[in-house]
Amino acid sequence: MQLFLHRNCLTPRIRNRGRLGILLFTLLGFVLSMTGAPAYDFFICANVNRNYVIGSKIVTTNGLFQRDPVANEWKHFGYNDTTISAVAFDPRDRDTIYTTTLNGIWVSYDGGDTWKMTNSWDMTEGRDVAVDPQAPDTVYLALPDGIAVSIDRGQKWERRENGLPDRGKYTQTIETDREIAGRVLAGCEKGIFMTEDSGQSWRQVLPTETTVNDLEQSPHDAEHWLAVTDTHGAWQSTDGGDSWRQIEALPAEEAIYNATYDPTDAKRQAIASWAYGVWTSEDGGETWTERNRGLPDGARAWRVGVDPNSGRLYASIFQETLYCSDDFGRTWQPDAMEGSSVNAFLSVSRD
Repeated sequence: MQLFLHRNCLTPRIRNRGRLGILLFTLLGFVLSMTGAPAYDFFICANVNRNYVIGSKIVTTNGLFQRDPVANEWKHFGYNDTTISAVAFDPRDRDTIYTTTLNGIWVSYDGGDTWKMTNSWDMTEGRDVAVDPQAPDTVYLALPDGIAVSIDRGQKWERRENGLPDRGKYTQTIETDREIAGRVLAGCEKGIFMTEDSGQSWRQVLPTETTVNDLEQSPHDAEHWLAVTDTHGAWQSTDGGDSWRQIEALPAEEAIYNATYDPTDAKRQAIASWAYGVWTSEDGGETWTERNRGLPDGARAWRVGVDPNSGRLYASIFQETLYCSDDFGRTWQPDAMEGSSVNAFLSVSRD
């Protein structure tokens, strides 16, 4: 249900009815506070570059986009780069933004107006970036040959790879525990590795022979994590990442690219796969259902994400239109961003 009120409509009543008018005006303020600005900002990293090749004269728009719920559209901000793969914000200061790109990592301290590359020549091809919410000066950078850490908001970086394998430390994804400072999980070519001392030492908590593509911590239960891999299927942990069990209800032969939780419903989860499309669970991951009806034939699902304000499920179909669903995948509608591939979804609290 939607409720639309205008303050001017009540002005004559306020003047004529005294205390009743004041009461109505107070009630109106409460309603507006409840139905006003969303609690979260919703972002994507996207490449809108279908048919684009290096050297082409085709002009494309790529990089960071923010969902505008009023205009019902995605608005681009920041710089235009076809290689942006991830984004993170400083939880204390929304003007501090980190993005990973082919060049490494770019940092903005003014809300995206200006940017600078802060990595050295031997830290390129950034795959993922994460800020420790309990120690926000500390930032983690996933690289094709390991992990780098900054303790000064991205100004300087150092390698912290003690405990990672000499071969197989390619790191595709890195996620900080939102409740415990210094506790981080990294998805590598040889499995999932954990640190509890801000990267000074790492230990393997799930061995694999294939790359871990994504790690996600539940917004409802900090002990619950999801992980997806190239050819070892999907996994879940219910003890903060210390131990893992495979999700038998999901196929495992082909790559699963990412997983997501629904911030509005603790029982809802979803995954995206090039071969399998979109699958969802509505019972906390016990059972899973293919949800590809309404998506393009042979849907090459690249990423899924959920708007934390509405529970709307999004699916990025590789170099197609971004699709959305208000019934968690039962039906789909084209949304926007024709010719796009979304590399990451991110929500940031306005508090």
